[in-house]
Amino acid sequence: MAEHGTDVLAVSVGSDLPYLTGYEAMPLERLTMLVVPSGGEATLVVPRLEAPRVTTAEGLVTVRPWDELEDPVAIVADLVRRPGRAAVGDTMWARFLVDLLDHWPTTRFQRASEVLGPLRMRKDPAEVAALRAAAAAVDRIAAALQAGEIALVGRTEAQVSADIGRRILDEGHERVNFAIVAAGANAASPHHEAGERVIGPDELVLCDFGGTMAGYCSDITRCVVTGDVPADIAEAYDVLQAAQAAGVAAGQIGATCQEVDRACRAIIADAGYGAAFIHRTGHGIGMEAHEDPYIIEGNAAPIEAGFAYSVEPGIYLPGRWGMRLEDIVVAAADGPDALNRADHGLVPVG
Repeated sequence: MAEHGTDVLAVSVGSDLPYLTGYEAMPLERLTMLVVPSGGEATLVVPRLEAPRVTTAEGLVTVRPWDELEDPVAIVADLVRRPGRAAVGDTMWARFLVDLLDHWPTTRFQRASEVLGPLRMRKDPAEVAALRAAAAAVDRIAAALQAGEIALVGRTEAQVSADIGRRILDEGHERVNFAIVAAGANAASPHHEAGERVIGPDELVLCDFGGTMAGYCSDITRCVVTGDVPADIAEAYDVLQAAQAAGVAAGQIGATCQEVDRACRAIIADAGYGAAFIHRTGHGIGMEAHEDPYIIEGNAAPIEAGFAYSVEPGIYLPGRWGMRLEDIVVAAADGPDALNRADHGLVPVG
């Protein structure tokens, strides 16, 4: 905060609050807000009916419950009178920010991620251990998929998605964040929503899934084919696998985020599929499935030890098929550490 000239940090719903305090607020219309002045004590303003849920380390924050007839935004504003610069949570509801503007009309506002982003991007050993455990859990599901233990042919995408979701919970995750299952031409839509389409034989099936375990996220993508692998798909997948490996290897400490993107993109473009790679190479991961740093052209930020991010190039041919291969990688002193170890090949399953 001192480096940014920030007088107060104010975060509400979202992952900044549990990152700082261990307490996750319910996404209610009643305001919960952590107020951290640059030179004073932190206060957690919380609805009185939610106060019993607050569990933070003794002395970490002062809890200020507010009653139904009180104005919680006025309480927040009174904690720091007319700050010159305030950093507010990126996911704060607009209704509360609009009300806060009335109380702090001369204040300059910035996003809290400008202050917290550099801290949250650098995962400490405990955070890396949590990410590693979550990755190992979804690796086991991916291995079951590749072994043919998750039935595909004759089931709908939605049924397979629900099956994977149950397995995510059974593996120790608290919640499922997503379970994309896309067969055939549906896989050409990177964020396809699993539906009633029945998976048939000799189809490419893309599965991208993850959840939250002990507060940290998992995310993995693997593709399988329900039968023999057609030559065009095999050729394209060889390109994809080489590109993904190059992206992982490029993530050395000191390299830039965009250099990882370029490493993947160059191989795909050289093979003639450049226009079919339609999204960034990756995203940061931690308490959120998508957070800083983003692995994309234009992000010249150097990779630092502890950065955790996905490397997930894709090739998508509308009306035909789509494919993606994704690992979570942690930047380490001895080189990039790919947390996901499930088979990277295009596995045929019955």
